[in-house]
Amino acid sequence: MHILNPTKFFISSFIKGRRKEIFFYSTLTVLGKANPKMSSSSEYIVRRIDNITKSQEDKRSYRGLELTNGMKVLLVSDPLTDKSAAAMNVNVGFLSDPKHVHGLAHFCEHMLFLGTEKYPNENDYSKFLQEHGGSGNAATFMDHTMYYFDIVPEHLKEALDRFAQFFISPLFTESATEREINAVNSEHDKNIQSDMWRINQLDHHLCDPDHAYNTFGTGNIYTLSTGLKEKGINVRDELLKFHQRWYSSNMMCLAVLGKESLDELESAVVDLFRSVKNKEIEAPKWEKHPFRDDQLRTIVYVTPVKDVRNLNVVFPCEDLMQFYKSAPANYISHLMGHEGPGSILSALKARGWSNHLVAGLRTHSRGFGFFAVTVDLTEEGMKHVDDIVKLIFQYINMLKTEKPQKWIQDENRDIGNMIFRFKDKESPREYISSLVNSLQYYPLEDILSASYLVNEWRPDLVEDVWNNLTPEKARLAVVAKAHESICTDEEPWYGVKYKQEKVPEATLKTWKEAGLCSEFYLPEKNEFIPKDFSIYPQGEALSEHPEIIQDTPLTRVWFKQDDKFLLPKANIMFDFVSPMAYLDPLNCNLLHMFVQLFRDSLNEYAYAAELAGLKWELINTKYGLILGIGGYNNKQHILLEKIMEKFTNFKIDPKRFNIWKENYIRNLKNFAAEQPYQHAVYYLTVLLTEHSWTKEELLSSTDQITIDRLEAFIPQMLSKMHIECLVHGNANKSRALEMVQIVENALTSSLNMSPLLPRQLLLNRELKLEDECHYLYEKQNQVHKSSCIEVYYQCGLQSKENNVKLELFCQLIQEPCFNVLRTQEQLGYIVFSGVRKSNGVQGLRIIVQSDRHPTYLDGRIEEFLEGMLTYIKDMSEEEYLRHREALACHRLEKPKQLSALSNRFWGEITSQQYHFTRAETEVAYLRTLNKEDVVAFYEDLLRDGAKQRKKLSVHIVSIADGGAGTNNTEEPEENNVEEKNSAGKPSLISDITVFKSAHEMYPLVQPYINITRKGNKCKL
Repeated sequence: MHILNPTKFFISSFIKGRRKEIFFYSTLTVLGKANPKMSSSSEYIVRRIDNITKSQEDKRSYRGLELTNGMKVLLVSDPLTDKSAAAMNVNVGFLSDPKHVHGLAHFCEHMLFLGTEKYPNENDYSKFLQEHGGSGNAATFMDHTMYYFDIVPEHLKEALDRFAQFFISPLFTESATEREINAVNSEHDKNIQSDMWRINQLDHHLCDPDHAYNTFGTGNIYTLSTGLKEKGINVRDELLKFHQRWYSSNMMCLAVLGKESLDELESAVVDLFRSVKNKEIEAPKWEKHPFRDDQLRTIVYVTPVKDVRNLNVVFPCEDLMQFYKSAPANYISHLMGHEGPGSILSALKARGWSNHLVAGLRTHSRGFGFFAVTVDLTEEGMKHVDDIVKLIFQYINMLKTEKPQKWIQDENRDIGNMIFRFKDKESPREYISSLVNSLQYYPLEDILSASYLVNEWRPDLVEDVWNNLTPEKARLAVVAKAHESICTDEEPWYGVKYKQEKVPEATLKTWKEAGLCSEFYLPEKNEFIPKDFSIYPQGEALSEHPEIIQDTPLTRVWFKQDDKFLLPKANIMFDFVSPMAYLDPLNCNLLHMFVQLFRDSLNEYAYAAELAGLKWELINTKYGLILGIGGYNNKQHILLEKIMEKFTNFKIDPKRFNIWKENYIRNLKNFAAEQPYQHAVYYLTVLLTEHSWTKEELLSSTDQITIDRLEAFIPQMLSKMHIECLVHGNANKSRALEMVQIVENALTSSLNMSPLLPRQLLLNRELKLEDECHYLYEKQNQVHKSSCIEVYYQCGLQSKENNVKLELFCQLIQEPCFNVLRTQEQLGYIVFSGVRKSNGVQGLRIIVQSDRHPTYLDGRIEEFLEGMLTYIKDMSEEEYLRHREALACHRLEKPKQLSALSNRFWGEITSQQYHFTRAETEVAYLRTLNKEDVVAFYEDLLRDGAKQRKKLSVHIVSIADGGAGTNNTEEPEENNVEEKNSAGKPSLISDITVFKSAHEMYPLVQPYINITRKGNKCKL
């Protein structure tokens, strides 16, 4: 894999409450030319730019501004949007932290949310967004900080007013200062055992100690409180100085999207943001690289938390953002990260040394950057680290011998032009967040196109970049538990164990003299680049929702021709259902192995298709397999034919089998190191789902995974199944049936297939808790410092009435839940409340990850819920109606991409509910509900003591490093399920199987439409 654009790290596929995070990206300001057109009334505007390059398919209007206070602004007018959004990028990040206050930029980001002079209440901003169908977030990067929100269009200006005050008059109160330090500390605690964060921090630790890169960007309670108090430093004073120095309008970029005209948006933005003070400060830039020459030619051995094995080869490079029109680093990453024949990855896989490779510009900031090649290592690959690095240099030598090839740049240019022209519409919040980030990089005229259009050919720049990729400048990191015994040094903030050494001169000499390898060559021309972008004529009486166009004992085909997005793209999903898939843990393991080996074997062929915007995915599920193909429809049939040919003639490579089996076993074991909240979610699912194999059960049967068993399993599973398909997008019925026929022909010609009975196609059901119950399931976590609780209040089968009342209740309590449990009580960084839906059953879930014991958290959650009765009863009718309408707007929000609408249709199909008008039907009912209806729902199902209340708590108790669970690690009594005693203590679950056997299951939700059950139509 190569990184196409170092400013965008979002990977999407057709097959995310509130949170503040710190990331590691960066920006560079490049100014465009001014448009001489000026508005006579715009005395606060220096220049206005209307000639912004946009896609010919883009119907939105754009305008760039530079205000008299130096702020750059991008306005986006979209009269059809059902959400408005805004984002502010401040050109300072944690590299500008004072050396004596690590984490100050990140702390400043947190504090800006907690009250301003005009809106002093700490939760005013978040409460306003929540009441008007919106949400907000922020992130701190190395050299910039970003704030963003979305909201229903009618309230954009009011939200902008609150947003603007962050940058005009934040309060930074003493009380909020003390409390929010705890939030930053909880955030850091969450990341301590994350290998990604640990390795990233080690990189900061090992660089030049005099460089700004040598820092600890997140901060914790020591850097922001304890350590400062020891030195007599007040953190609030430091915070005020930081904000006063760096939060200057000439360092800020703003992007706003709304329904209003550009003139109306301009008037609102200028009125609100012209008051931001220009302190005339220059954005910091670091021309000197963080790693001195004497710090190169090193190898660092790192002990990870999870059992992972990776090799990172990193080279220092300059900041290349100014060369965005030729993108020289992208040319190199395209080739070094290629996965087709003749590539580095192809050679590594042939030797059994690696499965994945990523190449490209890594973390960078104004003035410096890194070019990195990262590969995972197999057990055999661990023995050949030096050889792998040699292969990398041999590939670089091949590139130098071949010289830069203009046809490769032209091909990438054509793909970039195609992607830009037919770019999917993003959600307003995501879209405006990405644009505001780019405002710091590019001229306003190029703000939309710079990440896609490569219009210059600069082979000299390409050569400059790869001439820098030499053994003398390489830094290596080997991340693996195998070197744990030699890792005796320790990074101070995360406790990462490592050992750094110089690369031996003999090894450097071998790499310098690596020469060429005959296995390496440039990729062939990409035959998957589509040529035909025509749109199929709209059929007569076009249906609003998918319709069945074929229904046989073997297949059921749903079809919906796109009439909303009108792009040359289609999504095709096949659900291959087999009772063999989840029959026992062994079958589950075998199916997983088949999927991994199949994807691995097809990767070289399909990689070119992926580059050309044609995606495919194969995943194993509880019911069988799901195959998905998405993207440009022109050549989808070619890829599908190849997939099915391989599907029905699959041969197991013994070497690859052993590699993927070992990888699968490691992944099962690594689940123990996942975040506590992920464990809570997982165990709740295991407890409530009718049929679920645990990680332990899967792991215990892995020794039975053999090539012989897998070879016997594959045809056995494929020979008896049912296929349900959805074709959605740029296609007609004939084209849809042609695609399905490719699959049918491949399967029926090579396998003696027989269909399934309808009863074999029934879905799993959900366990039904009894009234007035409270069960507790407890598991220990030995990796993370934090514990976690998930409390689930089961509310019954999904129905129009039940769905809407539960969602409305969750809407009403979401912001208070975060404000009380997270902001006021400081229980932990992760606080979430919302609806849990599974197998047609739903309920309220509240999750808190904390350093407090789950038993204490349970009490605080109950106290909070009890207070919600008064909160809702005392809520004004006006506020209630705002919440109700906010939920309605959220439910009625239209999908922005073809893939999102495909997923909505597919969800109804695979759940066998087929309620394609769900949003409209449920919102109509929602708008009939009054506050008393919600109170009655709460008192019937959720209030402590309610006759119909059903509660299940999952406690994940930390026993790591003397954590929260050290005083309560006794095993539950051997009674499998204890009865609730008179003191109200929960019934402990010590055996999941016994617990399930003591409960009935809910019935399945019946189809919303009148439909024949799929499957064999034979008479019984």
